[in-house]
Amino acid sequence: MSRVHVAVGVILGPAGDILISKRHTESHQGGLWEFPGGKVEPGESVEAALDRELHEELGIRVTSCRALIEVHHDYTDKEVFLDVWLIDGFSGEPLGREGQPLAWCAPASLADFDFPAANQPIVEACLAL
Repeated sequence: MSRVHVAVGVILGPAGDILISKRHTESHQGGLWEFPGGKVEPGESVEAALDRELHEELGIRVTSCRALIEVHHDYTDKEVFLDVWLIDGFSGEPLGREGQPLAWCAPASLADFDFPAANQPIVEACLAL
């Protein structure tokens, strides 16, 4: 089974809301909401991967972040290691550069959205922010 190292950003807005995006229907876990991010390339730091992925997906640049939580999850077809960081500073205005819908939501309202199973510990960690 393949193991995928993913840099995940919990992006905190000025009002304390958190940015989530909806996965494309044709992707793994498609149609569900997620915290933005992407694969860490070999030899790349998690911080560099976050900045690269969030710029590609959302058009923002990370200016301040810190480690939040690590999640290991086994799906039937792959194992994921989610390296989750709190993004408490960024430049630019987030937009769905890949056509994905975005939503800013209060941490308490995250439970109203459908996330992949691997994201549930992240949702719980957001409640403690």
